[in-house]
Amino acid sequence: MPASTLSGGVRHLEIAPEYAGQRLDNFLLRELKGAPKSLIYRILRKGEVRLNGGRVQPNHRLATGDVLRIPPVRLAEPEERPLRVPPGLAEQLQDAVLYQDREILILDKPAGLAVHKGSGLDYGVIEALRALRPEEPFLELAHRLDRETSGCLALARTPTALRSIQEAFKTGRVEKRYLALVRGYWNHGPREVNQPLRRNVLRGGERMVEVLDDGKPAQTHFRPVSLHPLASLLEARIATGRTHQIRVHAAHVGHPLAGDDKYGDADFNRTMTTECGLRRLFLHAHSLNLPLGGREIAVSAPLDAGLKAVLDCLTPANRRRA
Repeated sequence: MPASTLSGGVRHLEIAPEYAGQRLDNFLLRELKGAPKSLIYRILRKGEVRLNGGRVQPNHRLATGDVLRIPPVRLAEPEERPLRVPPGLAEQLQDAVLYQDREILILDKPAGLAVHKGSGLDYGVIEALRALRPEEPFLELAHRLDRETSGCLALARTPTALRSIQEAFKTGRVEKRYLALVRGYWNHGPREVNQPLRRNVLRGGERMVEVLDDGKPAQTHFRPVSLHPLASLLEARIATGRTHQIRVHAAHVGHPLAGDDKYGDADFNRTMTTECGLRRLFLHAHSLNLPLGGREIAVSAPLDAGLKAVLDCLTPANRRRA
């Protein structure tokens, strides 16, 4: 176990304009690098952190000129060795850049790569990019994508951009569109699925997301793109951003996603693997449109060669040859 070190004495920080509007708990996580969330919430609960001389809640939004009192806390020593990103992943992430300017970076996230570390993972996209871009003063995830999902992922390069993007998501001004391959012939036409979802429902010892009346509101708009007897390609647009939303809503209406080993059809998945070579979840965030600084940023990410090959396999001529 690495030894623990005591930070300096009590500090009083004046909040600069670029941090105005940020949640206090998120600010402290960045300021006290290495501190676990449990420690952050404990010192807030005990009143050891003070804002303008008074107690403050973790979700309080900071304002320019606020004076924050931060007590001395015990932090684990930084890791002796910085993260070493495998050369193959470094090249993959470099090639994945779809758009960047001084405020934002948008990647075509590879399938199978988590957006951040956790649950036994030493690193995700954000940790790898920070290691590859040590000169970046600020780099934060602006939203999330499931590990199995590929496609457009936005990262903020300034605190102002992060707040702006998160507010745009909150107010429904961001449009994300996905391509999803589902089981069978979709004969519903354009369809809206408006069913509440609840996380962490235990089924056979596994945590799931399920459609339940006491869940959170969730709305997905499906539009058919190409239809085949074995599987159909849909475009999905989400009005809410619940965990596994597209996967659960598609399964709920009888058309689970191809390659989905959590909510899908095992027999269908085997057929897609053996006949069409699908080896991953067929869910791809193919376009992202968001407002930032008075402008609209629109980015698209094409399907990779593997997913295109699966679609080619579904055409009648190719299936006869197979």
